[in-house]
Amino acid sequence: MFIAKKALSRRALLQGAGSAIALPMLDAMTPAFGVTAAAPKRLGFVYFPNGAMMDHWIPKATGRDFEFTPTLKPLEPFRENLTVIGNLSRAGNTIGDHAVAAAGWLTSVYAKKTEAEDVLAGTTIDQIVAKAIGQDTAFPSLELATEDFTGYIGGCTPGFSCAYMNTLCWSSPTTPLPMEINPRVAFERLFGRAGSAQQRRARMSEDRSILDSITGDAKRLGLTLGSSDRMRVDDYLQNVREIERRIARREADKSAAIVTIDSPAGIPDSFEEHVALMFELLAAAYQTDLTRVFTFMMSREASQRTYPQVGVNEPHHTLSHHGGDAEKIVQLARINLFHMQQFAKFVQTLKSTPDGDGSLLDHSLLFYGSGMGDSNAHATDPLPLVAVGGMAGRGQRHLLQSEKTPVGNLWVGVADKFGIAIDHIGHSNGIVEI
Repeated sequence: MFIAKKALSRRALLQGAGSAIALPMLDAMTPAFGVTAAAPKRLGFVYFPNGAMMDHWIPKATGRDFEFTPTLKPLEPFRENLTVIGNLSRAGNTIGDHAVAAAGWLTSVYAKKTEAEDVLAGTTIDQIVAKAIGQDTAFPSLELATEDFTGYIGGCTPGFSCAYMNTLCWSSPTTPLPMEINPRVAFERLFGRAGSAQQRRARMSEDRSILDSITGDAKRLGLTLGSSDRMRVDDYLQNVREIERRIARREADKSAAIVTIDSPAGIPDSFEEHVALMFELLAAAYQTDLTRVFTFMMSREASQRTYPQVGVNEPHHTLSHHGGDAEKIVQLARINLFHMQQFAKFVQTLKSTPDGDGSLLDHSLLFYGSGMGDSNAHATDPLPLVAVGGMAGRGQRHLLQSEKTPVGNLWVGVADKFGIAIDHIGHSNGIVEI
C-alpha cells in the first residue's frame, strides 16, 4: 500500500531568528493512515480568595437541572458540562484562616503552624497529576497569579508563614512553588524568548514581535496545509500577536508614568485586563500543548483589592467581614460575581477553540473555587466549588456530599480520572467521583 500523505509532527514549531513558537493541533497532525490522534486530557484550577456568600452560591436543589444561583449564573451557558460539588470541607479549623485556606485547598491538609522556614503542607493534586501527564510537555504545570507577593515574609496570618498564602501549589509537603504574576515573563517563558533581564529589556526596546521572526517558516508551512489548517494557524498567530500587542501597550504606558511608581513592567493596572491576559496565555498554552496542568490564583488571600469597576470601593478583605451589614453583603456579592464572570470568559475561550475532534473545553477539567466557605465566619465548610468541562460529566449537576466531606476525597477522584491510583490525599477518607 502506498501512502502519500505525511503527517505533521504534534511537536512541530515555527522557527526563525532564534525564536520558536509551538503550533496548535491541526488536521495535518493526523497520522497518514487516517487514525485521529486522541486529544490530551487537561486539568486546571482557578482560585478566588476570602470565601464567598454561600447563599448566593449553593443551588437549592440537588441532582440535575438545578436553578442557577446568582454567583453561578455566568456559567449557565456551559450547563451541559457543569458539576457543583457541595458539602466539601477543608482540613482543620478557622485558626490560621487565610493561610490554611490557601495551603489546604489542593492538599486537604491543615498546614503546620510556623512563621519560620520550616513550613509543612502537602503535595497538591495539580502536581500529582502533572507528574503523570505533564512529562511530555514543555511545562509539566504552570502556576500563575495576579498579586505581587514580594516582601511578604514571616507571618502573614498570626502564627502562619506567608509561604502558605503566597502559593496554592506544593511539589512536596515542604516545597511551595512560586507563582508568576507578570504576563510579560509568562509570555516569554511560554514562547521561548529566553535571556537575562537586560537582554529582555533590549528586545522590548526594539518593539519587535516574536512573530515577525518566524514569518518565513509560517509562510512555508502554509503552502503545505489545507485551507482549514491555514485558517486555524492564522487565527492562532493573530491571537498570539494580540497578546503581545496588549502587553507591549501596557509596558509603554508604564514607561511614560512617573518612575517612582513601584509597579513591575508588563503588569496592567487594571485587574480585569491582568486576569484576561493570564487566561489568554493559559488558553494558548493549552492550545499548543505546552502544558496540560495549570493553577491560577486570581487574587491573594486577605487581599485588600478594591473593585471600583463594579461600584466596590471598600477593600475585599474588609467586606468579607461584613458582620451581617446589608450594604457590605451587596458589595461582597458583586465581587464574587465579578470574579466568576472573568472565569466564565476563559471557559468560553476554551469552548470556542478547536482541539482534535472537539474543543479545548471538551478535553478539559476545570475547577473554580476557594479554600474558605462563608467569608464572614472564615468557615472551613462547605466550600464553594464547581467543575466545568467535558471531563466534568454530562449535564448540570449538584452533587451534594455528606456534611464535612474532606475536599481531599474529590482530589482522589480527580487523580483516578487521570488514571492515577492513590489511596488518599491529605485528610481524605474516601473518594468523590464526578
